[in-house]
Amino acid sequence: MCGRFSLGTPASTLATQFELFEAPAWAPRYNIAPTQSAPTVVRAASQLARRFTLHRWGLIPPWAKDPGIGSRLINARAETVATKPAFRQALRERRCLILADGFYEWQRRGRHKQPFHIRMLDGRPFAFAGLWEHREGPEGTAIDSCTILTTTANELVGALHDRMPVILAPQDYDVWLDSAIQEVERLQPLLRPYPAEEMTAHPVSTRVNNPVNDSPACVEPPS
Repeated sequence: MCGRFSLGTPASTLATQFELFEAPAWAPRYNIAPTQSAPTVVRAASQLARRFTLHRWGLIPPWAKDPGIGSRLINARAETVATKPAFRQALRERRCLILADGFYEWQRRGRHKQPFHIRMLDGRPFAFAGLWEHREGPEGTAIDSCTILTTTANELVGALHDRMPVILAPQDYDVWLDSAIQEVERLQPLLRPYPAEEMTAHPVSTRVNNPVNDSPACVEPPS
């Protein structure tokens, strides 16, 4: 699964990397946790331009009576996303990029768990395959929410956990964001493990265990 991630990349770099019209209103984050605002990129069906926005991490289906269900839907398994009632419509019509420059996994070492920060070898930002929903609540309240797709771990992440988030190749962004493409057969091949040789991982301090901690120290090796 994916339960924490980071995006400390400057907004100007995000605009260039993800072909945004302008630099997004984004302050670096180093410990993004479920139910917090996640940085996303969407594209309206009638538009070609990509748009940066924020979605609450933890997908809330439109039919859900309790928005608290989102805390249990932070991830969607790629193998079953097309058939699960909470995700299947969003897979066809509401896909997004969830921006990151690293994510965390924990390795059990005896009675303790050691957190690791996993990123690209060159440190560049990347995009998780995401789904989003818009829910109108009582008294006119509205929530835009999202979930991160996961797949079988590659060799690097597999040493820490048997699942990893789906990281999209840049050449696949347009296909993933195109809501006119609704055939699962065209989307499923994109939901594969990212090549391990392009990634790296290093241990970090347990300060990342607490979502209150959100500073560059979260991604640094323990002292």
